Amino acid sequence: MNRAIVAVIIAVISILVLVNLMHSDEKVNLKLERLKQEYALKPVPSVDHNKLPALQRTFNSPQEVTEACISCHTERHKEVMASSHWNWSRVAYIEGRGIEYIGKANVINNYCIGARTNEQACAKCHIGFGMTNDHFDFTNARNVDCMVCHDNSEEYLKGSAMAGYPARSVNLTKVAQNVGSPEKMNCGACHFYSGGGNNVKHGDLEEALLATERNVDVHMAANGMDMSCVACHTAENHQMLGKLYSVSSENVDRATCQQCHTSTPHFDDMLNRHNARVSCQTCHIPHYAKENPTKMAWNWSDAGKLKEGQPYHEDDSLGKHTYLSIKGSFTWEKNVEPDYVWFNGTADHYLMGDTISQVPVKINTLHGWHDDPESKIIPVKIHKGDQIYDKINKTLIQPKLYAEQKGDSAYWKDFDWNKAAAAGMKRVGLPYSGEYGFVETEMYWPVNHMVSPAEKALKCADCHTRDNGRLAQLTGFYLPGRDFNKPVDTIGTWLLRLAIVLIIAHTIARIVSAIRNKGMKSEVINQD
Repeated sequence: MNRAIVAVIIAVISILVLVNLMHSDEKVNLKLERLKQEYALKPVPSVDHNKLPALQRTFNSPQEVTEACISCHTERHKEVMASSHWNWSRVAYIEGRGIEYIGKANVINNYCIGARTNEQACAKCHIGFGMTNDHFDFTNARNVDCMVCHDNSEEYLKGSAMAGYPARSVNLTKVAQNVGSPEKMNCGACHFYSGGGNNVKHGDLEEALLATERNVDVHMAANGMDMSCVACHTAENHQMLGKLYSVSSENVDRATCQQCHTSTPHFDDMLNRHNARVSCQTCHIPHYAKENPTKMAWNWSDAGKLKEGQPYHEDDSLGKHTYLSIKGSFTWEKNVEPDYVWFNGTADHYLMGDTISQVPVKINTLHGWHDDPESKIIPVKIHKGDQIYDKINKTLIQPKLYAEQKGDSAYWKDFDWNKAAAAGMKRVGLPYSGEYGFVETEMYWPVNHMVSPAEKALKCADCHTRDNGRLAQLTGFYLPGRDFNKPVDTIGTWLLRLAIVLIIAHTIARIVSAIRNKGMKSEVINQD
């Protein structure tokens, strides 16, 4: 009985020792811990604008608020007026074109097509007041809208089709007394709702990020770091770090993951090596549009249908428009797997007046290829659709869409494509043949937000597999586990078979040798 108890005690001790030897504590990523500490400390404003004498008054116009702002911040308006947020354009070098001004003045998209001719509506997302047409005075400091970026009262709102002016319900005095560093909603007011609604364009930027959880975005989660946009998109003299890929062409002033996480964020050296050719976003953003759907296709050719002479709309089960008489038909998707492309940070764009050379027309072209050492695999949203073009001149058309009243050639009022095309092209100073049609287009939107927790990132087998891997459509290079080479695979197969045969042969030889040795020992014993 005592032997049995001793045996049990020894067995238990042995198991505990074995478990202890096999257990290893999870390594602490000190780089990540330092970042968490850094961003957990929220900046405290050094000025209480509610107490400033210059703001203790009733403001009768937003321009009066701007004048009060620059009475103290004497040079800030000059910085703002030198920014692309103000000018809606920037000077850039485009490969094959040289130096160009690119921005909303000459870059077309395949959503609402363009801001030109529609300024009064599009100015809701401009940081100025009074943009009713193409004669807006970009040199007038009084029209700089300080409140749209710095309001912390959460009550500031640009009016719909009001040329950038605030809604009439806004209490300008309250807003002026409650300003500070830009918060999520300041940026989101434009970037979440661009294209005509929540999450229409980007797919990874939407109102859910205002109060979300870690599975949606580890950076902006309320139960995580709760970071603001400007934590990454920092600014010096109002020049923001980070550029919208859809309208920028040069690989400069980008906001990158490495700026905080370095190029060696993992303990695993193999994962760190991937960083040379694979962007962080590729693995860490396995899906976008996690909370609300995003628009994946827009067919302008379907626009113009009326019921009893009046425009109408159709909605899906989530309340998203699938058809609008003024805009056509749409396709929405939620929890979308990205497409993947090689990208070196440079891009080309369809500029107003360019001749169509291929179909579908690429609204923007992200440059990159496997043999380019500057290129990495990145996730993208590809928005497809069709839009109006000149059948004779082979150019995309900038139509006049918005007007307050009927009879001004605007398509959204008159539903006449020919008049809208003629009026729009006249405004932008380009010829129109009088014959229009619709052509397929596609636009690429790199996915940079909605970063998942590490445990929900892609695994090796998501890409390194022969069956429907994430990178199945990205060809032109050898990907282990996905691709095969017949001669190499044949040699490898025979080498594996040979290795198995040699192992079996070696095992048999050892057994035979052991049997012989045992027999020889028996003979020696018998002789003794």
